[in-house]
Amino acid sequence: MARIRMARRVLTECTAAMAFPILLISLLVFPVSSPVVAETDRSRARWCGADTMPLKPSDQSWAQWVSLRLRSRSMWRTDLPVLVTATLLSALSLLVAFFGFIGAAVLVLSPVFWLLGIAAQVGPFTPESVGQTLLAVPAGVVLGAVTATVLTGTSFLRDVFLRSFSRSRDPDLLAKLEELRTSRASLTAAFEFERQRIERDLHDGAQQELVAVVMRLGMLEAAVTAAASDQERVVRLAQQARDHAERALERLRETVRDIHPRELSDLGLIAAVRELAARSPLRVELTSTGDDSPLSSPTATAVYFTVSEALTNIAKHAGAGIARVELRCAATDVHVRVQDDGVGGARIDAGSGLAGLRERMRSVGGNLEILSPPGGGTQVSASAPSQPPW
Repeated sequence: MARIRMARRVLTECTAAMAFPILLISLLVFPVSSPVVAETDRSRARWCGADTMPLKPSDQSWAQWVSLRLRSRSMWRTDLPVLVTATLLSALSLLVAFFGFIGAAVLVLSPVFWLLGIAAQVGPFTPESVGQTLLAVPAGVVLGAVTATVLTGTSFLRDVFLRSFSRSRDPDLLAKLEELRTSRASLTAAFEFERQRIERDLHDGAQQELVAVVMRLGMLEAAVTAAASDQERVVRLAQQARDHAERALERLRETVRDIHPRELSDLGLIAAVRELAARSPLRVELTSTGDDSPLSSPTATAVYFTVSEALTNIAKHAGAGIARVELRCAATDVHVRVQDDGVGGARIDAGSGLAGLRERMRSVGGNLEILSPPGGGTQVSASAPSQPPW
């Protein structure tokens, strides 16, 4: 693997040497060529095994990306220095590869040239006998190896400059990219889990009740047709069908409420949380302060489902009979804390649904933390700005 990477580095340096005239021309149109050359150099580094990340999104065209990049400050402090460095190092690679490999080839082929009557000269060395041409062969091999080593070092030097311009000027760039990728993966998993939950609720809840309604109506129709005088059985079947229909309607209302509660859209976050506390099987002590009108819809939704998931986890796993919810709304941000005095020991990565809620909070510029020592109860705290940063 190491030999393959070294061969790739030598190959890319030879390619860069041949591309030196193109790089010189690109300097004349550097505002446009800088992002292209810099992204190409990042691709070269990845192909050679260096730890670099692409900046161009895969679903965006080069024209769109370059246009956006030209309006970014990082183009001037990252891409332009990479262009200048790439041009200078390509000039060096051109000199090393041209004189090194050509000289090595001439030395290795010196016996052949001697047989053809040509005394091939390499620098100050000119063979004057057959013995000297034979001695030139290993010298040519050594010169070729030295040239490949110098080109490999030049490739590593490119990586050093590339990382220096990309990381020293933007020290948090890679961390933000990694956090974004992790959040995207977590949100994708959370959305898939939510879709499966909705499908399960509809299949096991409303759908089953509606099937029962259809069956009862069929039996009711048969009873009416078979014995119109059997009014008691007809009434009983009608009541059963109505009961199943009412349960199906309630299941549908619960499913819709879990997708997005109507109270949140119509009355705001505080009223929606108050309604949520009233429906909870627990005794919930709710304390709310401030005005929730400045909250954006994404922020209010994230906070609401945080409270909902926390209360659900308390009812299922905490073994507590009471929960406390503190909700503070301000013009700039919102804070919520849900705590209980149950068994504790909850973990955010244990499949409780809090991991997906944390990513939801992060998607609106907030965060979610959990404190749950064994036997010491659980406290879920979340905060977010009133308006998402995007």
